[in-house]
Amino acid sequence: MFNHAIVRKIGKSFVNGLTTSDLGNPNYEKALVQHEAYVEALKQCGVKVTVLESDERYPDSTFVEDAAVLTPKCALVTNPGAESRNGEIDEMKEVLKDFYDTIEYIQSPGMLDGGDVMQVEDHFYVGLSTRTNEAGALQFKDIMGKYGYGTTIIPLKKFFHLKTGVNYLGDNNLLVAGEFINHEAFSSFNQIIVKEEEEYSGNCVRMNDCVIVPKGFEGTKKKIEELGYTVIEVEMTEFQKQDGGLSCLSLRF
Repeated sequence: MFNHAIVRKIGKSFVNGLTTSDLGNPNYEKALVQHEAYVEALKQCGVKVTVLESDERYPDSTFVEDAAVLTPKCALVTNPGAESRNGEIDEMKEVLKDFYDTIEYIQSPGMLDGGDVMQVEDHFYVGLSTRTNEAGALQFKDIMGKYGYGTTIIPLKKFFHLKTGVNYLGDNNLLVAGEFINHEAFSSFNQIIVKEEEEYSGNCVRMNDCVIVPKGFEGTKKKIEELGYTVIEVEMTEFQKQDGGLSCLSLRF
């Protein structure tokens, strides 16, 4: 069960953030509306949402998930792999002190983005990507081992972040897309396969009794509903243009 979520408002500099999507420039006003709907969806799932003010210094800072990994036992502040995003962790350190007594840190030369970290009960999967290196993943493994968590490290071949293409829905159900379909690391799960044309919807968020999904991907939505989950759809077009998925927009704990 999740009780809290942390989000950050979008700054006007958002439209100048990092992206590899080649989907065009995001519309700032439209992104504001979509972000507000996202926050309402979180509240609908029964959590208290802490909304941080926008930070124009960091165009990508609305993607708060990359700055930390939150567990019932500790918080971990990451060391983001993009130099332009590294300063985001300074404020996040202070914010997390309101919620956690125990805070751990990834240290250079280790790099880690929260989008490369997926928790499944008492085990973590960490993807090696352009934003997370082996040094960061191994630090993460050692830190979480102190709290009784196991970690599996998975090199990525194509996806931007691990959770771009694999997300845990609970009840042993795992959404998988692209390179993660039939991946040996996930062979013990009930795999819900996301079609190539709906690959973006591989990033969904299980929040208590609901699953929040990006709007417009009927095949994925139907498969999740057939498992018995209540689905909440939110429009994500402007965030997709900036390489952002649903999970990127919040820290949930």
